[in-house]
Parts: sequence; C-alpha cells; structure tokens
Amino acid sequence: MSGDLASKWYVPFELEVLRKSALLVSVCSLPMLWVMYLRDAGLALAFLGLLAGVASVYTLNRENRDLMMSSSALQLLIGALILYQALEFGVAAVDIWYSTILLCSGGFGLFSLSSQRLSSWLNSTLSTDDAVLGLARNRKLSPRWSAFLSHFILLHFVFIVLVPIIWMIDVALSPGQSASSGMDISSWTLNHFASVLNKSDFWTWVGNSVAISIGTTLLGLMLAIPAGYAFSRHRFTGHGAMMFSLLLVQMFPGVIILVPYFMVMKSLGLLNTWLGLILAYSVTALPFCVWMLKGWFDTVPVDLEEAAALDGCGQFGIFWRIILPLSLPAIAVTALFSFLAAWNEFLLALMFNQSPDMYTLPVGLAFSITQAQKWGDFAAMSLLVSLPVVILFIIFQKSLIQGLSSGGVKG
Repeated sequence: MSGDLASKWYVPFELEVLRKSALLVSVCSLPMLWVMYLRDAGLALAFLGLLAGVASVYTLNRENRDLMMSSSALQLLIGALILYQALEFGVAAVDIWYSTILLCSGGFGLFSLSSQRLSSWLNSTLSTDDAVLGLARNRKLSPRWSAFLSHFILLHFVFIVLVPIIWMIDVALSPGQSASSGMDISSWTLNHFASVLNKSDFWTWVGNSVAISIGTTLLGLMLAIPAGYAFSRHRFTGHGAMMFSLLLVQMFPGVIILVPYFMVMKSLGLLNTWLGLILAYSVTALPFCVWMLKGWFDTVPVDLEEAAALDGCGQFGIFWRIILPLSLPAIAVTALFSFLAAWNEFLLALMFNQSPDMYTLPVGLAFSITQAQKWGDFAAMSLLVSLPVVILFIIFQKSLIQGLSSGGVKG
C-alpha cells in the first residue's frame, strides 16, 4: 500500500527526461527518412529509428519497464549501426547528428531504467521514505536536467539550420568547382573569393543592389511614416476600408502583378532603370510598413502630444520632436524590412532589367550559375551577398528586439 501511495505523489524526473528524448528521436527521424530516401541507402535504419522513438513514447505512457528497456536498447543499436555505416562508407554530418541523438537517448534510457530507484517506482515497491528522498532529489536535479535537455534539443535544431551554411562555406573555400562537401579544412583556399571580387560584373551588381535597396528604404519610409501616423491618430471617411485594403493586397502573390507592373514601367520608360525598381519595391512593401508603423504609433500615448500642444508645440513639431524619437525602434525594423525586401528580390528585377549592366545581385547570381557550373565561385558569391544582411542584423539587433516586442510607454 505504501508503494502505491508513494508512486502516486512522486514521479522520478528521469521519466520526464526519457519522454522528451523519445519525442526528440521521433521528430528527428522524420527528416532522416527523407535524407535516406534521397541517398537510396539506410532507409530501413531511419524507419527503425522512428519506430523506436514512437515505441518509447508509447511504452513510457504504459510504465512498462521491460518494454521501455527494449525500445532504449533498440535506439542504442540503431545509433551504433548508423555510426558504423557512416565511418565505413564515408562520414556525413547528418549521420553523426542522428546517431548522436539515438545513442544519447538509448544510453540514458538503459542507464536510468536499470537504476534501483526507477525500477522500484515502476514496480510500485518504492517506500515512503525513498519517495521523500526522491522528491528532494527532483527539486535539486530536475531543473538542471531540464535545462540540459532543452539546450541539447536547441543545439541540434541549430545544427539543422547550420548544415546548409557550413556546406556552402566548405564549397566556397574548397579548391575546384565541385558542389560536394568534403570538409577537408587543410585544403581550404580563398581563390573563389578572389575570383569573384576581381570580376567587374560583380561590383556592378553590388552597386545596383545597394542603390536600389537604399532608395527603396528611403522612399518607403517617407511614405510609410506619415501614412502610419495619419491612420493611427486621425479618423476620416474611408479609414477602415483603406486599412482593410492595405491588408487585403498582402493576401495575393506578387506574381499576379508582374504584367501590369511591366506595362506601366514600359509606358513610363522606367525599364532598365534604378527608379523603376525603387518605385515597384516601395509600393510592394508599403502595406506591411504602414501597418507595422500604425501599430507602433497606437502605443504612443496621446497625452504626450496633448502636453506638447499645451506648451505651444505645433503639429509638425509634435511629430518631429515627440513621435519620431519614440518610434525609432519601429522605424529601424521597417527600414530593415524594406532594405532586405529590395536586396533579396529576384522576379521583378529579372523582368524589369534586361541589360546585364543593370542586374541586381540575385539576378546576377542566377545568370552566373547558368552560364557555367562553377559551384565554388557561386558559393563564394552567395556568401558575399549574404554578408551585408548579417552585418545589418548584428548592428540593429537591439532595435529589432525593442521594435518587435515593446511599446512606446516606458516604465
């Protein structure tokens, strides 16, 4: 009776760790099935890994020690086989990643389920005194294990995100023009970067992208800031309909406006010009920018404007001296969005600029890879194109966080 009572109000923290690790194995097995299918090898092992993860989740809910140990042993075995296969036929980062998850989950499962404490709890033979000691142990170790497991899971998902980036860096630094990644650090060279930077076309594309992106950002802010403030502070005829129309146009894919845009730009003589793309990008990004700034202006207290008006400040002075300084984080987010939208856009730039000396970087990248399969140069150029974006995010990260998460009222 005491064992049943102890099992009801005490649950070992190892059981929760095993449950989370089993879920991790199940989730990570799904992309591995696709990877193994593309390889046409190892599909059976990935499928068995998925079954082992699902079996662990199911048996943990049933609290059956023998079944739990069997599923943990199966995870350990599959992880060892995948690791052996990777070492025997060529090490791949994804194999190391998946086998690490299986080995850690299976090894921890066998170790925990073999302990006397967890066995007694599962068999309902745990004494009340042991349960009291177990609760104290949970309070001490559970936060540490929970933090460790959370970081372990996050690090593995970070690894998933970093794999394409690491592969691209290796291709860009490896000699030759192969798209395969061998991760031979000793042979890395900067020849591909030198080749790209010595091309006059690359710097022409950089100049076009910089000019168009900055122009789009400045024009977009000049239109979005007054519009967002007007929609926030004033109620006029058609206010709701206009706000809804700005939201409605965001629902349609941009490809449906290609032909009208092209006809308008052709009739205005703006094809193969910076101004044509700046106008197109500014109009495309305007609805999002207006909505974002309008939401921020709504959080700025009207009392601040009324107090400034009582002190003799005019409408423009209130906007310039009160609203804009409080809205700098939101303006930074909006500016960064406009810049990135213009920097990364491909379809409109391809349609409007048909002369090589007017290509932007995305269009230039696309045409450089179709002319010759120089994957090393292509990877190096891709990294160079991404570098300004990374720098901007690092510089404006504080404003981004503040602009996306806080309002205008401080304290």
